[in-house]
Amino acid sequence: MQNFDRRRFLTAAAMSAAATQLPMTAFAAQGNGRTIGPNDTIQFALIGAGIQGQSDTKNAVQVPGVKLVAVADCYDGRLAHSKELWGNDIFTTRDYREILARKDIDAVIVATPDHWHKQASVDAMRAGKDVYCEKPMIHLYSDGPEMIETASKTGRILQVGSQRVSSVVYAKAKELLASGAIGQLNMVTARWDRNSSNGAWNYTVPLDASLETCDWPRFLGTAPKIPFNAERFFQWRKWHEYGSGVAGDLFVHLFSGTHFITGSHGPTRAMATGGLRFWKDGRDAPDVMLALFDYAEGFNLSLRVNFVDGGDESEGLLFTGSEGTIDIAGNSLTLSRVPRESEPGLSIGTYTDAMQKQITSEYRKKYPLPHPLTAPVAGSEKFVAPRGYNDGYNHFVNFFDSVRTRKNPVEDATFGFRAAGAALLSNLSLQRGAVVKWDPNAMKLV
Repeated sequence: MQNFDRRRFLTAAAMSAAATQLPMTAFAAQGNGRTIGPNDTIQFALIGAGIQGQSDTKNAVQVPGVKLVAVADCYDGRLAHSKELWGNDIFTTRDYREILARKDIDAVIVATPDHWHKQASVDAMRAGKDVYCEKPMIHLYSDGPEMIETASKTGRILQVGSQRVSSVVYAKAKELLASGAIGQLNMVTARWDRNSSNGAWNYTVPLDASLETCDWPRFLGTAPKIPFNAERFFQWRKWHEYGSGVAGDLFVHLFSGTHFITGSHGPTRAMATGGLRFWKDGRDAPDVMLALFDYAEGFNLSLRVNFVDGGDESEGLLFTGSEGTIDIAGNSLTLSRVPRESEPGLSIGTYTDAMQKQITSEYRKKYPLPHPLTAPVAGSEKFVAPRGYNDGYNHFVNFFDSVRTRKNPVEDATFGFRAAGAALLSNLSLQRGAVVKWDPNAMKLV
């Protein structure tokens, strides 16, 4: 097994990333009226300081030339912890509108529950802020067109947070597929399995959770008004009123990776099954889901999430072609090639010896014995990203580069909507108990 060298891989990744960054409509590199020069510090804020929001921010603050100045969250304990992490001078508030009113903030990370993604992002763009919005970009299908239109009208950058599209591993897979390394793609099989309570979203509820420490009405937003429920506040992914289930949390990553590597806009048909198999704790989001998708490009996609898989967490994508496979697992990629035979072969062992000789003679006239002169094809090659590599950091490097240059981000609103729209087809199919159809170019249910 041969390893790709690091320089070749990073060069290929840079070329792939550059190819995705097409110029936007001309718009000055401004945030709130100020020009952001190449040496100026980009000041950003976090809206939603939960598990993903704090993880995002830890990556973001490592990017040179940026500074966190404010945090908004509906739980006082997370605001206090933000000061512990990033300094007492950080401005904190329960109301993100106070952040959007500030003239010293150029960009925001929106890491709220899914049902707040659209409104927080739209409000931020209208206030002149560039937006990094966590996945899934949408909670409802109606969110997508409004977010795309707002980004276009305001000239703001909107990047969606599926970091795989900034991964050097996925960039290499894209290059290999485009080069014909595995022949004609016919199937993609992807999974993201878990087997732990935390992996199934049973996040720890703080001991001081109450109406005094949690802004319950603000958290609910457009969701049904119910009495305070600490589990729903801190474990919101378990309910469709606030989250999008395994489809919006994990399928969307697999769609983002698939669409980035193949260049596809999305599936045309979807069918899903699943249910609550183990975590029967009052949630309404399934803990097992399987789904199949048809693509107009001529391949099928099979997805699986299992929160009770009986083993370790496992994430991966397998691209199967007519001449080989590309297997992505974490920060590694394995290319396996088995070129198709140059002749159909014979199955004549049950015939008489005379018939076998006659068939073989005719066959060899059409297919003479080969005498290969070309170099042998590598059976398997493997690339492993550099030790400590983090595609989440890369994704923020790309985002802040777009904020400075006004180039289209690697995962803009249209890409984000196509990935999330495809993922949510699974929920719709399961709900209806039927096949659902999608127009990936118009981004509409059919």
